[in-house]
Amino acid sequence: MIQAAGPAAKFAAAAVATELTQQFLAFKLGTEHFAVEILRVLEIRELSPITPIPNAPSYVKGVMNLRGTIVPVIDLRMRFGAGEATYNDFTVIIVVSCGSRYVGLIVDAMSDVLEVRSSDIAPPSDLSLQVDVMNLAGIIRNNDDIILVLNLDKLLSFELVAES
Repeated sequence: MIQAAGPAAKFAAAAVATELTQQFLAFKLGTEHFAVEILRVLEIRELSPITPIPNAPSYVKGVMNLRGTIVPVIDLRMRFGAGEATYNDFTVIIVVSCGSRYVGLIVDAMSDVLEVRSSDIAPPSDLSLQVDVMNLAGIIRNNDDIILVLNLDKLLSFELVAES
C-alpha cells in the first residue's frame, strides 16, 4: 500500500475538497438563464397584485406591500429590452436586497438553486466583446448551459430605486 508523502499531501487533498463554493438562485427570462446570489434573496413570491406608479419607466411595474414594507417591482425582461412577457403560472417575483432596500424582480420562471465552485465562475470581462457587461457579476458554466450572474448593485442602482 502506497501512502501520500507527509502533511503537504494531506493539505493539498483538503484544499481540493474544500474549494470555495457559492450558492445562486437561477431563473429564466425567455430562453436565457440568469442567477443572483442566494444571500441577496429575501423571498420568492407568486405573481401578486402590483400598484402602478404614474410616470415610472415601463419596466417599473409598480409597488407591492411586503408585510408592511413598500417594495418597487421591476420586470427584468423589460429592463433588459427583451419585450413584455406574458405572465403565467410560472411567473414569480424574486424579492432581493439592494443595500438597505428591497426590490421585486419579475422573472419568467425559477430554475434551481445552484452550488457553484469559484473556479466555475468566469468574470464578465472574459466575453471580450464590445458589450455592456456592467450588469453582470460573472458567468457560470453549468454543464452545457451558460448562466449570467447579475450584479444587483449595478442593475438596481440608487437612481433606479429612487425613481420608484
